[in-house]
Amino acid sequence: MTLDWLKPEIIFGSALYAFIGVVVFWVSFIILDKVTPAYKLWVELVERKNVALAIVVGAMCLSIGNIVAAAIHG
Repeated sequence: MTLDWLKPEIIFGSALYAFIGVVVFWVSFIILDKVTPAYKLWVELVERKNVALAIVVGAMCLSIGNIVAAAIHG
């Protein structure tokens, strides 16, 4: 059994891809926030407890996560 995954370049590459994935995720969330008519997704989700909007944002999070994972995996 080899421990190739413990090499520093592999760990650095994984951390870099994770950072890029988080940045892409947050940028897409901000874009979605600007595109929606309310312009205040966080207020709708947290203060007003809008369940329908939470489902839409959750689906967006899952789909962007899948896209980022597919881009990293190749």
